[in-house]
Amino acid sequence: MPPSTLLSPPELAYLHSSLSIAPPIRPDGRAPTSFRPLVGETDLLPTTNGSARLCFADGTEAIVGVKAEIEQTVEASNTASTSLSQGHDGDEDTRMYSAEEDVEEQRRALAKGMGQDWWIEVTVDIPGERDDDGMVLFLAQMLQEGYPLPLLSLTTHLALLATRLPAPISRTDEDPLFNDDWDAAQPLYESPGSRPPFTLLVISVADNIFFDPSKEELAVADAVCAVTVGTLQGPQPTGNNGDENVGLRLLSLRSIDPPARIAAAASGTEDEDGEGMWKAPRGGLKRAIIGRMVKMVLEPGGVGEEVMRGLDGFRGG
Repeated sequence: MPPSTLLSPPELAYLHSSLSIAPPIRPDGRAPTSFRPLVGETDLLPTTNGSARLCFADGTEAIVGVKAEIEQTVEASNTASTSLSQGHDGDEDTRMYSAEEDVEEQRRALAKGMGQDWWIEVTVDIPGERDDDGMVLFLAQMLQEGYPLPLLSLTTHLALLATRLPAPISRTDEDPLFNDDWDAAQPLYESPGSRPPFTLLVISVADNIFFDPSKEELAVADAVCAVTVGTLQGPQPTGNNGDENVGLRLLSLRSIDPPARIAAAASGTEDEDGEGMWKAPRGGLKRAIIGRMVKMVLEPGGVGEEVMRGLDGFRGG
């Protein structure tokens, strides 16, 4: 069984059966789309441009800080000459064509208000892991070790929403100078409807779909998915309650091996069977289940909008 739960095999079988029936019965009595209670706050780290903290009722918490640094923007006119001077393989015409494509791509991105990937550096500090350990911590390993993936994502989302940048007071041809008045700082996400993406953890048991699964529910999940969504730009139509719909789009969907399947394969017990015993299922994720997961997150008034409006309650508090 997965190391993150103390349930015995008969208890896991009972839990799997209770989550498979219609309507399903979750251990804590939540509805399939309900999230566990969260306590949160923003602007708690004094030396950052933005920070946030979210905590589950069981004490599991995540703290995220955002620190902005001044970087000199690479001029598009210098990019082509830099690329040509590096001595890439191929003839000069090919290198020139590739460099011009890169310059044009950068110009289009800057015109749309988009930055470059290298502008952002993300580090994750996990207790018990050495700072100089180069091992990549995959999503499945995070779940098996008990690290709450959606909690980390939602806290990062809230910290970015709370991030403010000092207002510049110098001109473009001068050294950068900024206003010391923090009240005059500009939000990183200031345009209406502009928000950072976030990732939700979704599981399926039989034909039922559950959001924000607990450790016990993850232990008997037939399939696990990480669904990442972002917002649509521009005004959106209003809903039935008069509020403007957020407008969400799917950015990525990644299937994750359930912790029970990983633990069974590692212990060599995946082929064992017995009366009243539960074992990790085999096989992939059904397309119909994937479609229902995405629809429940993206539809107007769905889980995605509910999560965003819930996080708005923590902003500035």
